[in-house]
Amino acid sequence: MLFNSLQFIFFFIVVTLAYFSLPHRGRIWLLLLASCYFYAVFKPIYILILFVTIVVDYFAGILIADATGKKRKWLLILSLITNIGFLAYFKYYNFLNTNLAIILSKFDTPTPFAFLDFALPIGLSFHTFQAMSYTIEVYRRNQKAEKDFIIYALYVMFYPQLVAGPIERPQNLLWQFHSYFKYDFGNLKEGLIRIAWGMFKKVVIADRLALMVDYCYDNPQDHNGLTLLIGTIFFTFQIYCDFSGYSDIAIGTARVMGFKLMENFDTPYFSTSISEFWRRWHISLSGWFRDYLYIPMGGNRVGEKRMYFNRFFVFMMSGLWHGAAWTFVIWGALHGLYLILAQIRDKYFKLKTSILPRFLSKPINLIFTFILVMLTWVFFRAKGLTNAKIILQKIFSFGNYGNTIHSPLNNVEMIFCWLLIAGLLLKEKFYKIIDTTNTPRFYLLFIVLMIVCYFFGVFESNQFIYFQF
Repeated sequence: MLFNSLQFIFFFIVVTLAYFSLPHRGRIWLLLLASCYFYAVFKPIYILILFVTIVVDYFAGILIADATGKKRKWLLILSLITNIGFLAYFKYYNFLNTNLAIILSKFDTPTPFAFLDFALPIGLSFHTFQAMSYTIEVYRRNQKAEKDFIIYALYVMFYPQLVAGPIERPQNLLWQFHSYFKYDFGNLKEGLIRIAWGMFKKVVIADRLALMVDYCYDNPQDHNGLTLLIGTIFFTFQIYCDFSGYSDIAIGTARVMGFKLMENFDTPYFSTSISEFWRRWHISLSGWFRDYLYIPMGGNRVGEKRMYFNRFFVFMMSGLWHGAAWTFVIWGALHGLYLILAQIRDKYFKLKTSILPRFLSKPINLIFTFILVMLTWVFFRAKGLTNAKIILQKIFSFGNYGNTIHSPLNNVEMIFCWLLIAGLLLKEKFYKIIDTTNTPRFYLLFIVLMIVCYFFGVFESNQFIYFQF
């Protein structure tokens, strides 16, 4: 079910009203059944995948908690293989088979494996990583095994963050399902304004920018460098508003019922370095890779070369997590390379005194970081390496920019897009948190946001970008 749909609005109202009218156990059953329906709207058959992994991980958690010695490790491995196995089969099988076919074609040999024809289950990477974090934390003895099957199933299925995060840890979420939250008007205001702001970012900003982005990236060979540069800038803000908008709606939806989900974004485009960007962008995923891959590989506790390898490998895996294509791998690898080069610069070429005045240093670093991030988004969005190469070549061919911007938007709509981007940046710079303590102001702001969404929202590109992951 899409957050930006009338169906979800009715669903949210009915489920929330029913939630506050039930005792604690009834609430848990309600949320689990509602979450199953929420996911089944996309494609019912894929609930079976969730059911299998939930059963396996539930019993694995209990057995791991009671086991000793090597048995604990083997139980964890069994759980991880089940989760990664589903992810690999549905998300990476065709990708691996395609690359195998390319290699074998060099020897005039066809691939012996058939290609599969199915749609990727919505949000598979998200709920797989959340499920894996549970068994890993139980294995590390940081989390007690959950004995209540319904509550554990809800931990994986909780509808606000089921298909696109935030990727929660059991320590933050499981205890909340054991708690009874009374109706709180403060939570209602905080949650609704967060939903409204997230909806505004999605339907007014992201989906409006998408009109230009899709036009540019569908046929980059038909456009000049200036057009593609504008399309890339627009995509940089589209993906942020699309994904952070989803997180806002998820956090707000949960907050209305009393639950508190972790923050997933912290004004990432105000970062002054790539490392800072990754502390602010998709925080739940960055933390997941840090705690469950980077640190177990040795993290910063190993030699310098090994540390560089660890960082590069983790970011390549992050890219592959996002999508089964070399463009995503390159996107992740570039971010890993940025971090390594920055670390080498700081260690071997760090100037004792900055050559720039202090008041210029921060804005220049901010702009430089933004440009680096923006250029990597080309690989994230492009339909293949060939298109990415065309886009970058044209962007950097400054002499071929021309005087004409190709666009499906008229001049007024283009100006409106730039004003939306400027307004977004101003809001996040000066009003990062929307204050809801003043009730009349809350009502006014909520109503205004909803009216603006209705009259200025674009409802042609309804899917959230991160649903494909």
